[in-house]
Amino acid sequence: MTKGILGKKVGMTQIFTDNGELVPVTVIEVTPNVVMQIKTMENDGYEAVQLGFADKREALSNKAEQGHATKANTTPKRFIAEIRDAELGDDVKVGDEIKADLFAEGETVDVTGVTKGHGYQGNIHKDGQRRGPMGHGSRYHRRPGSLGAVINHVFKGKKLPGRMGNNTRTMQHLRVVRVDLENNALLVKGNVPGANKSFVVIKDSVKANTKKSLSKQKNK
Repeated sequence: MTKGILGKKVGMTQIFTDNGELVPVTVIEVTPNVVMQIKTMENDGYEAVQLGFADKREALSNKAEQGHATKANTTPKRFIAEIRDAELGDDVKVGDEIKADLFAEGETVDVTGVTKGHGYQGNIHKDGQRRGPMGHGSRYHRRPGSLGAVINHVFKGKKLPGRMGNNTRTMQHLRVVRVDLENNALLVKGNVPGANKSFVVIKDSVKANTKKSLSKQKNK
């Protein structure tokens, strides 16, 4: 079972722990999430809890979004995502709020977000390739090099110029340093994907769950 919450990346800072250690942290705003829908195995073929984060003006939402939000007795949301096999308790129902105290200090989490987009970039900047000789007559400066051994055919996976960034990525096994209920924020050690003000999904750490299951098997 998994527990999770939606949030917005605010930025990075640093704090001191009680023992004087300086820790770089990412501040994630986790304004109370609203349970928009609960999916069950009988109706949907899988179990999940759909959460909504950040209010959106009704003028910017269509009738389907407004109707979906009305069922949860809330306003349309800017960011909606599902937490598969969510562990939020049996008494959780549509319209309830999930707050930052879902996680505790010292827990490890996985944070998923969309990385910064850099647009169309060449192979040197995008893939870290080296340039050719810059002398006159080399005819090979910043080109991608040989495209393969077969004429008129480029092998799959060849690194070529193209779109850089704007990919969904997950940073795993990050420690929750502080839970700020007053300001609805989580302080996570290290960096998380995405630009400031971008939306992220925070879940239980997969690696932590794996370690727990392995330790249980050893104890048996």
